[in-house]
Amino acid sequence: MRFGYAVRASQTMLRHPRQGVERIRGRIDRRRDKRELAALGIAVSDFYGAVSDWEPRLHAALDVPWPCQAVAAFGRAWDSLVAELTDSGVHVGRASYGGWNDGDRAFAEAIWCIVAHGRPVAVVETGVAHGVTSRVILEALERNGSGHLWSVDLPAVDPALHREIGIAVPEDLRHRWTYVHGTSRERLPHLLTELEELHLFVHDSLHTARNLHFELESAWAAMPPGGMAMVDDIDHSLGFRSFVDLTGPRVWFAARHVAGGGLWGVATKAAKMPKPS
Repeated sequence: MRFGYAVRASQTMLRHPRQGVERIRGRIDRRRDKRELAALGIAVSDFYGAVSDWEPRLHAALDVPWPCQAVAAFGRAWDSLVAELTDSGVHVGRASYGGWNDGDRAFAEAIWCIVAHGRPVAVVETGVAHGVTSRVILEALERNGSGHLWSVDLPAVDPALHREIGIAVPEDLRHRWTYVHGTSRERLPHLLTELEELHLFVHDSLHTARNLHFELESAWAAMPPGGMAMVDDIDHSLGFRSFVDLTGPRVWFAARHVAGGGLWGVATKAAKMPKPS
C-alpha cells in the first residue's frame, strides 16, 4: 500500500467514523462472500444461468418489440460519452477509477432501453465513480423530457479521487440530477420515503450480499408492480440470486459484461398475489 494513500485514507476514516465502520464491515463481508463463491463448485455464471440473448428478454419484460430504435440512439450516445472523456484525458473502462470499473456497455444499454421505453419519473442509483452510468440515465431522461435521478454515493476513501466523481455528467444534464453523499444505509431509506414511489433502481455500490440485500429490499418496497432493478457485478456474491429466490420477480435474468468476465442482473417486480379466501 502506498504511504500517501494510507495517510489520506486514514484521515478520511477519522473524519467520518460511522462511514469508516461500514467500510470495515464491507471488507469482512467481502471475505465471507468469497468463501461462499468458492464453495459453489461451479462457475458463478453457471450458477446464475447467464444468458446471451438478454436484449429480447429485456424487451419482452418491458412489453415492447425487439429490435428497437432506442439501441441506435444509445450507440451514438455511448460513443460520444467515451470520446468526450478520452479527449479530456480520463481513462474509461476497467479499473479506471481507483481500481474500480466504469459502467459496462451492455449494462448501460439495458438501462438506456428501460428508461427509453419505461419513461420512469423517479430513478435512484447507488454508486457514481466517474458517473458513466449516471450520464447514460440522465441523457435518456433528457430525451424523454421528464424524470429525475438521485445518486447515493459513498466516495472512495482516497480523497485524491474525489475530483473525478461524476466527471462524465455535463452541466446541461445536471438539472435532472441530485447527488446524495453517504452510505446507502445512511441515506437510502429517507430518500425513498421522500420519493414515495420508485420506478427504476440501479445498484452499483458495494457488491456484498449484505449490502445488496439491504438496498434491493429497500428499493423493492418502494416500487409499484412493474418497477425494475438493475444490479451490476452480481458475480461478487450470491446475494442477487438469494434475493430473487426470496421475492419471486415477474422476470429476472443474468447477463455478461461486454468487457471482462463480470455479470449483471435485472429483476422486474410482480403484482402481489391475491390472498386466499
